[in-house]
Amino acid sequence: MEKWRLIVDKPLPAAMNMAFDEAVMNSVMQGLAPPTIRFYRWTPPAVSLGYFQKLEQEIDVEACKREGVDVVRRLTGGRAVLHQDEFTYSVIAPEDNQKIAGSILQSYLAVSRGLVKGLAELGVQAELSEGKKHTEFNSAACFDAPSWYEMVVGGRKLVGSAQTRRGGCLLQHGSIPVKMDTDLLFSVLNFSSEKLRERAKSYFLAKATCLSEILDYSPEYDKMCECFKYGFETVLGISLREAAPLAEEEDMAAELSAGRYAADDWNRRR
Repeated sequence: MEKWRLIVDKPLPAAMNMAFDEAVMNSVMQGLAPPTIRFYRWTPPAVSLGYFQKLEQEIDVEACKREGVDVVRRLTGGRAVLHQDEFTYSVIAPEDNQKIAGSILQSYLAVSRGLVKGLAELGVQAELSEGKKHTEFNSAACFDAPSWYEMVVGGRKLVGSAQTRRGGCLLQHGSIPVKMDTDLLFSVLNFSSEKLRERAKSYFLAKATCLSEILDYSPEYDKMCECFKYGFETVLGISLREAAPLAEEEDMAAELSAGRYAADDWNRRR
């Protein structure tokens, strides 16, 4: 059975979380580390911006400052995500690894099946969406509509994921909300009017869900780690061995955090 590494991280600031994903990607790309799955959380709350989004157009930066919400641009595409009370995962592997090889959709499917299995172990019966659907609102928020092979429960989106590939390596990461603070999310997004903001928020509440709403309680982080570890191992046919990041990855993450992800020229680049 193929052995992959599992990193279970402590809560980190937004810039460091994104820096660690890139540092691990570089490490796997260079053959310094095996394929890696990382579980992590965020402190303080943060909004991550999709790689192609325009910061000033989509995000109210002053509102983020008032609310104590960090802002960071991801390496991956997609729309804005509020990271607060959630479980976040990343899957990093050579793109020709047979466990996740193929097109973007094929690799999404492989990862998504692992997540569905983990959710089932947690007591959540999720289904894979069949693709992007027309939405009434073209908001900056990620969770108002499912994309291909993302998880829905009762027709409402539970998991938002995004993927990028560089140097023959795949990085896919995603967010599974435990609770959702919709008021906070829509207070830090830009809208042309308050009426549109309220309409978009109502639409979002009808289209998105979270674990505490489904389960009627908030599962513990350690329990979620166990369930998703089981899901990935079972579906991908791998053995996950928990390990700390390499010293080289920690050094690279610190450098990337300060030099890129915490820097205005990166976060405001578009």
